[in-house]
Amino acid sequence: MVLQDIEYTMQVLNKVESEISKVIIGQKDVIRKVLIAIFCGGNILLEGLPGVGKTHLVKSIAKVLDLKFSRIQFTPDLMPSDIVGTNIISKDKDGSLNFTFQKGPIFANIVLADEINRATPKTQSALLEAMQEKTVTVMGQTYKLDEPFFVLATQNPLEQEGTYPLPEAQQDRFLFKIDVPLPGFDEMIRIVNLTVESRMPEPQKVIEGKEIVNIGRIVRQVPIAKPVLEYATRLVLSTQPHIEENDIARKYLKFGAGPRALQHLVLGAKANALFEGRPNVAFDDIKSLAKSVLCHRIGLNFEAISEGLTQSDVVDMILQRQKEW
Repeated sequence: MVLQDIEYTMQVLNKVESEISKVIIGQKDVIRKVLIAIFCGGNILLEGLPGVGKTHLVKSIAKVLDLKFSRIQFTPDLMPSDIVGTNIISKDKDGSLNFTFQKGPIFANIVLADEINRATPKTQSALLEAMQEKTVTVMGQTYKLDEPFFVLATQNPLEQEGTYPLPEAQQDRFLFKIDVPLPGFDEMIRIVNLTVESRMPEPQKVIEGKEIVNIGRIVRQVPIAKPVLEYATRLVLSTQPHIEENDIARKYLKFGAGPRALQHLVLGAKANALFEGRPNVAFDDIKSLAKSVLCHRIGLNFEAISEGLTQSDVVDMILQRQKEW
């Protein structure tokens, strides 16, 4: 790995983060984690109340990164073909009838899957191949999606009526699950001043798609020391209730995180290190991303629910117990 590549990547990442922060008030942690996931080539699940700026954030990122943006509003009557596309009958110049593939909104660089849990599992499953393989298959024909490709899905944590919870296998495809909090008092005032009393600033393009792919390759080359990797591995394994020494997991969890969680945790930590201006992964990089990687990959048992605990509470307990060395 060339030092010049690292320095260039750090400059670009900071410039991208700074440009998005001009139009998104607060939410620094959310912006950072969304960008980490994008430069790692991963998908993101955003959870937050309506009106906290999830859609505006995704649109702003698409403009700054000069990516094709597509929004899909998930509803109970949405069909898989509404997402991936379908074959239609068309006439050629000779008047012959042929099947022509009509691409769906999934053929974009950034796809905003709004309120993903409002669609039926059959429709949600249409995203799985795209999220994992970067391809879609229609009537036996496979179509490759353009790179880079990311799915940013949103869901409302309060409105559960008429929704379909995401299955564990689908949640595992998301690199991060990010909670988008309500803005504070000062941030609320800044948002009103920016959106009501003056014209909203337009984010400027910083880089384009090809550069994102190249930066993703550089991120993967960031070194991680053996003790840090072992710490991340112990952290993930500590969520497994079937391991006898994991007393917290055995007491509160039905199931824990698997190998994909470790892959995403290490990859995200490499990107976070570059955002922090470091050429190698530190323990703090692992800790800062642990909740976003693990919380949606663990299942609470009856005892945890009866005590009013959340996945975040259990991960906090595991983090406090797990030592760096």
